[in-house]
Amino acid sequence: MKKINPQIIWQDFHWSFFINVQGLIISILRFESLMAREKIQLAKIELKTASSLMSAAAASMELAGEFSREEYEQYIRPTMMPPKVQSDDFSGLMFWDHAYLMKIWKKIQPRFKNMPLALKSEQDEFILAYMTLSKSHKEVCSKFGGNEIGSLRSQNTTAIKTLEKFEKNRHKLIVKS
Repeated sequence: MKKINPQIIWQDFHWSFFINVQGLIISILRFESLMAREKIQLAKIELKTASSLMSAAAASMELAGEFSREEYEQYIRPTMMPPKVQSDDFSGLMFWDHAYLMKIWKKIQPRFKNMPLALKSEQDEFILAYMTLSKSHKEVCSKFGGNEIGSLRSQNTTAIKTLEKFEKNRHKLIVKS
């Protein structure tokens, strides 16, 4: 059986990841709109859908890392550094999808802080899906040395420490107060 090029694996599953993130954005926006109109049962469907999409994004993240650390260092990491990109601190944070998703999460934080009891299990499922996504990201990062070295964005701390900080801050946005 012919081995698939690590660059193709990395790219294709990141594309899949971002498709899921775009669906997540749509579901969360619909959730917010339905909550504003007090359509709790329909909002429940959207929150469940958002959880499913986040879980799918976690699977895409895991699959994106299905090759060796040596292949990552040889083929992948150099594509995220100059001269391949015009930034010396390249990060997934630079993608508009991510920035927009974080903007939405901050905007609807009051919804999550004051979630109706009727949506408690869906909120718990959403939080679990986020924690799974975060765990998947950290595992892939760790596989490629992120617990030993800094990220492309910050050499001052390990990439895993940075991801843990992000996880803590994002988790605060979606838990009930």
